[in-house]
Amino acid sequence: QVQLVESGGGLVQAGGSLRLSCAASGRTFSSYAMGWFRQAPGKEREFVVAVNWSGGNTYYADSVKGRFTISRANAKNTVNLQMNSLKPEDTAVYYCAAGRTVVNPGSYGSYDYWGQGTQVTVSS
Repeated sequence: QVQLVESGGGLVQAGGSLRLSCAASGRTFSSYAMGWFRQAPGKEREFVVAVNWSGGNTYYADSVKGRFTISRANAKNTVNLQMNSLKPEDTAVYYCAAGRTVVNPGSYGSYDYWGQGTQVTVSS
């Protein structure tokens, strides 16, 4: 069992930056691939970025490449999402997810555990 708690969301102007964090419980955090998804009002949840168990492989949605960076610290049971050059279209609730066997990092169904989400609002 893994519990995930996101933090770091907020209101920022376009062009600004935010850093999201996801704290995980449990002693097997390093066994899980981690991902971030987001969901805007009236839209489906969409993939943002993922990292494998070691941090050696990362996967980004085209919409965030070059602006967002995912990192993980297994010793601290945390995964972070640095978001730069934010745009109004990045506004959404951001969810952290953990998956034991993630065949497709961009697939919602690949993940076993989800956090409650943190709101990110980017004003124009």
